[in-house]
Amino acid sequence: METRSFGRTGLKVSLLGFGCGAVGGLMVRGTQADQERAFARAIDAGVTYFDTAAIYGDGLSEQALGRVYRQLKPPDFIYGTKVRVHPSEKTNIRAAIMASVEASLKRLGLERADILHLHNPVTNDGAGNFLTAEQVLQEVVPAFDALRQQGKIDVSGFTATGDTEALLKVLDAGVFASAQVSYNLLNPSAATRLPKDYPAQDYGQMFERTQATGAGVIGIRTLAGGALSGSAERQPNASPPPDPIGSAMSFNSDLARAGRFIPLVEQGFAGSLAELATRFSISSPAMGTSLMGLATLDQLEQAIAAVEKGSLPATALKQIAAIQSSFAGEPR
Repeated sequence: METRSFGRTGLKVSLLGFGCGAVGGLMVRGTQADQERAFARAIDAGVTYFDTAAIYGDGLSEQALGRVYRQLKPPDFIYGTKVRVHPSEKTNIRAAIMASVEASLKRLGLERADILHLHNPVTNDGAGNFLTAEQVLQEVVPAFDALRQQGKIDVSGFTATGDTEALLKVLDAGVFASAQVSYNLLNPSAATRLPKDYPAQDYGQMFERTQATGAGVIGIRTLAGGALSGSAERQPNASPPPDPIGSAMSFNSDLARAGRFIPLVEQGFAGSLAELATRFSISSPAMGTSLMGLATLDQLEQAIAAVEKGSLPATALKQIAAIQSSFAGEPR
């Protein structure tokens, strides 16, 4: 499988990333046997990046990933986990981060994390579960720096959800070497300028900022929480439809717009809508690794096959851009 350099970190990551989250649910609600088979198959296919978090299954995902890693111990294995500061912990953000990372490493059975991402959305007001850019820069970053000095983490990163203005402020500071960025067929604004009144959050061509600061990009919401599969059906391991990130205000609205890309499948540019969405994500040269949330082994096989087909041709990307432009003016 193709690998790409991951920003300024010196890491090289597989173009397909293995998402261990609760949306797909395989590493949270799947059987131990299926989790082991999926991990082994991913390694065999050349997948090197695995993404988990403390809140995925309340720690179950970290436990599962650590268990399957220790069984096989593949030489090319890079993983990231995440810390989310609870509103009640904002009075001592550093202590909350330190405690969370210690708990994560214990669940994983590992001594350090290759990448640690801040999981809180970053917003202008920092209300509730959110943090402001100032809190991130003044309190989160020093805590992450201390963890690096202690050898507990190698790379500091953040999940770029929240208010665009606040996200760009954090990104432009150059303090994070990894950024998880929402980028998919329904919202390409991390890579391109959106037309007026486009029904999605405008991420302000964020890829230009990641490239300027040397931050590696992890693509998230590649299938928009499942909407870009083209079906509302959920696999037994999967969560109910999640709240959309950066696109429409409802899963059903995302699903309806997703259907408008089906003509490209009918023209033979991809074998399925999910394949089209996956290959669209990796068509951006700014993409380091594109995360795929997985519910089944079959979905893993489909994701591997899609990535191995490579980027979409220019003719397909031109048609996709025209369809995206047709969304302008529609209600979000």
